[in-house]
Amino acid sequence: MANPVRFLIIDGYAKEGRDELIVNKAGCAGELYADMFRYNLPGCECDILFPSDPGATLEPGVSLEQYDGIGWTGCSLTVYDDKDERVTRQLELARQAYEKGVPSFGTCWGAQVAIVAAGGIVRANPRGREMGLARKIMLTPEGRAHPFYVGRSSVFDGFTSHLDEVTHLPPGALRLSTNAFTNVQSVAVDHKRGSFWALQYHPEYSLYNMARLVFCRIDKLITGGFFKTRDDALDYVAKLETLHAHPERKDLAWLLGIDQDILDQNVRQTEVKNWIERLVLPHIRR
Repeated sequence: MANPVRFLIIDGYAKEGRDELIVNKAGCAGELYADMFRYNLPGCECDILFPSDPGATLEPGVSLEQYDGIGWTGCSLTVYDDKDERVTRQLELARQAYEKGVPSFGTCWGAQVAIVAAGGIVRANPRGREMGLARKIMLTPEGRAHPFYVGRSSVFDGFTSHLDEVTHLPPGALRLSTNAFTNVQSVAVDHKRGSFWALQYHPEYSLYNMARLVFCRIDKLITGGFFKTRDDALDYVAKLETLHAHPERKDLAWLLGIDQDILDQNVRQTEVKNWIERLVLPHIRR
């Protein structure tokens, strides 16, 4: 019997960031990734590494090339902070994955790591924070032709939460999608022996996870002008949670401007399934 596909998940959050998400019921980013991989490839095995923790390493005798694919979660660090050892450790991990030819997939922070580790540039988005739903993500011609987007509409929405964006692509990178707020919403990077397909948005989230993340960030979102009052923010959180529990609520879906791009997990995670079927599994067969 063939060995199960084995994924390494890089959860870049520092412990205090992970604890905040867990306490507020937004979920551990690494566990959300494990659930997403298992949903799209039943029977796979997932190990989670927390490289922001001091001394965090792979298990003794385990190396990166023993994994069939690597997943990179979101993170609240800043990828261009080259004085932060938590950042530089993760960039070095990504460079090793490129060198060893292990296929990678990432969201948000993962996309930014993919770019910087291959020689590109990420900076603060001059438009500020993109939060909640990234609207009208549009495939570029390169994206429409790319296996990452087989079965996807040319324009769609996705969960999002970020302040930084890719500003300069490295050699070997393709911009696959964009929208009015963030110039690079997804990329495919071929660098050295490896390929890294990544999204600025978050297919691993559900409406419930997004609601709880908004709850975690309420004070920042009020300051940023997303809500006038705390009550407004709590009302929004409650509506997201209700729609998660009752996706048949057409009234709430209409009010929030949410459709099957968000509500249908199979649609929302199209790119994940494509990465597994079109990059990871062929890599194993080689």
